[in-house]
Amino acid sequence: MTLDVTAQVPKDKRLAANSVGLAHIVFFVVAAAAPLTAVVGATPPAFAFGNGAGVPGTFVLTGLMYVIFAAGFTAMGRHVGGAGAFYTYIAQGIGRPFGVGGAFIAMLTYTSIQVAILALFGVFLSGALVGVGVNIPWWVYALAALTISFFAGRRNISFSGKLLGVCMLAEIVILFLLDVGIVIKGGGPQGLTVTAFSIPAVFSHGVGIALVFVVGSYVGFEATAIFGEEARNPDRTIPMATYVAVLLITAFYAFSTWAIEQYYGPSQIQHVANGALQTLYFDAAKQILGSWAVTVMNTLLIISLFACILSLHNTLNRYVFALAREGVTWDIMARVHKDHGSPHVAGLAQVLIAAGIIVAFVLGRVDPYAVVFPWMSSLGVIGILAVQCMVCVAVVMYFRREHEHEHSMLVTLILPIIAFIGLAGFIWLVSSNLTLLSGSNSLIVRSFPWDVLVVGLAGIGLAYWLKSSRPEKYEGLGRVFE
Repeated sequence: MTLDVTAQVPKDKRLAANSVGLAHIVFFVVAAAAPLTAVVGATPPAFAFGNGAGVPGTFVLTGLMYVIFAAGFTAMGRHVGGAGAFYTYIAQGIGRPFGVGGAFIAMLTYTSIQVAILALFGVFLSGALVGVGVNIPWWVYALAALTISFFAGRRNISFSGKLLGVCMLAEIVILFLLDVGIVIKGGGPQGLTVTAFSIPAVFSHGVGIALVFVVGSYVGFEATAIFGEEARNPDRTIPMATYVAVLLITAFYAFSTWAIEQYYGPSQIQHVANGALQTLYFDAAKQILGSWAVTVMNTLLIISLFACILSLHNTLNRYVFALAREGVTWDIMARVHKDHGSPHVAGLAQVLIAAGIIVAFVLGRVDPYAVVFPWMSSLGVIGILAVQCMVCVAVVMYFRREHEHEHSMLVTLILPIIAFIGLAGFIWLVSSNLTLLSGSNSLIVRSFPWDVLVVGLAGIGLAYWLKSSRPEKYEGLGRVFE
C-alpha cells in the first residue's frame, strides 16, 4: 500500500501531480550527472592519478554499489515519499531531528555543487566568447544562468524535463559518435581489449583516488525520489526511473571511458591523460570525427553545464519547499505557482542564496576554476555520501518497525548494510584524498568533513529546539506522511 504523501496538505501547498513520467525523471537524474562534463572533465584525472586502465571497471563497480543502494531505497519509497526525498526517508526511518539534519546536509551538498558548476559554466562560456571578441567576466554568465534556471524552474516541471531531455540527448550523441568511431577504427596501438574490467585492473594502485572522481559523477541520484509527488504512477515510475538512471549512467560512462582507453591503449592511457587533462577527449575527437566535433563538443559542454544547473535548481527548490511545508522554515517558501504548480517562491530563495555565494567569491577575488569549482565539488561529494549513508540506516530502521513482512530481508536489511559499508568506505577515500580532489592543502578544505558534520548537527539541534520551544511545529514534522 502506498502512502498518500499529500493527504493532509492544503491544495495551495501541493505540487502539480501527474506532471512527469519516467523519461522526464530519468532526464533530471542524468542531466544532473552532466554526462559530457563528467566524462570530459572528471575522467581524465581519474585516469591520470587513479588506477589508470581500471577506470571503466571502477564505473561498473560504483554502479553496482548504487544498484545495491537502490534496492532498499526504492522499497522504502513505496511507503514513504514526497518532495523532500532523502529528508523524508531519514525522518521516517531514524527520526524527525535526523531528517532535518539530513536535509541541511543535502541542501549544503547541492548548493555547493551548483555553485561549482556555475563557476565552471562561467569560465567555459567566457573563454568561448573571448574568441569572437566578447570579453565579459565569468560571474556575469553564472548569474545569467541562475536567472534563466529560475524562470525555467517556475514553469511546470514537465517544461524543465523536456528541456533537460534535449540537452542530455545531444551530449550523449556526440560522445557516442566518438565511442563508436573508436570501435570501428579498431581502437589504437593495442587494438580492442577488455582488460579494463578485470579485477587486477580495477583494484590496482590508485583505485581509491579514481573512486573520488567516479563517485562524483553519480551526484543527482536522489532526483528520482524528489519528484515522486509530481510523478505519474509513482509506485511504478520512481523505482523504474531509479534503476534506469543508474544503469544508463553506469553503462554510458563505462563505455565512453573504455573507448577512450582503447584509442590511446591501456598501457599508455595513464601517461597520456597526465599530460592532457583538458584535451584528452578533444584530441581523440579531432582525429576520429574531425575538427567540427571539437567545436560541437565545446558547445555541448557549455549546454551540459547549464542542464546540470537547471536540474540542481529544481532539486534544491523542492528541498526548500519541503522544509517550509513541514514548518521548519518560513511558510511563504511552501507556496506554489497558481498556474504551474511549481515551488516558485522556494526557487527564488534558492537562486538568491546561490547568487550571494557567487558574489562573495567575486568580491574575494577567488579564481573560479582553480578554487571555486574544486573546493565546492569536494564539499558536495562528501555531503551527498554522508546523506546516502544516513538513508541506508533509515531503511533498516524503518523496516524493523513497519512493513517488515512485505519485503524480503535481502532488500530491507542485507543490501542496505552492504550499501552503507560501501558508501562509508567512499567517504573515507574521498576525505583521504581531499588535497588531490580540491587541488589544495588548505585548512578550509581539510575541514570539509567536519563542516558537513556541523551542518548536520545544526539541523538536528534546530529540530530539538522546535520540540522544546515550538512543539506544535515539531509535531508537524512529517505530518504529510502520516
